[in-house]
Amino acid sequence: MIDILEFRKKTIEDLNKELTKVQKDLQNTVSDVLQGKEKNVRKVGLLKKDVARIKTIINEKFNEEQK
Repeated sequence: MIDILEFRKKTIEDLNKELTKVQKDLQNTVSDVLQGKEKNVRKVGLLKKDVARIKTIINEKFNEEQK
């Protein structure tokens, strides 16, 4: 799980880099679960929520800059 306060301090570019990293990790985890390598299927849901959190913070920062 990510630390939200830490991510709020980052710039949009840093958040986009982190988003790509988490999305790749999610893709690998889903693949591992389907292949039976990963036993913790809950990890997929947690990673999806992390992706949503990062996207939300990016949108909030983008909307602040538009004002």
